[in-house]
Amino acid sequence: MEEMIEDEAQTQYRVTAGELRQFVERYERLEQEKKDIADQQKEVMAEAKGRGYDVKVLRKLIALRKRDAEELSEEEAVLELYKQALGM
Repeated sequence: MEEMIEDEAQTQYRVTAGELRQFVERYERLEQEKKDIADQQKEVMAEAKGRGYDVKVLRKLIALRKRDAEELSEEEAVLELYKQALGM
């Protein structure tokens, strides 16, 4: 009986270890994909810079496009108000 319990425990350990390995390997693959995508993004910006575009401004445009249009509109209105108050 004791040997049977030990065998079940060993089997459970192998199953758990295998599942753990799968999670780790999936995560590592995703990390590699993320690195590959980041490298591609750098290439896109380098190409844009080579064509004369301001990369800093491009990054701001990309960030703005991610935001909610209504929220962005309100922020721009407040910014314009503040600029006027400062005579800009």
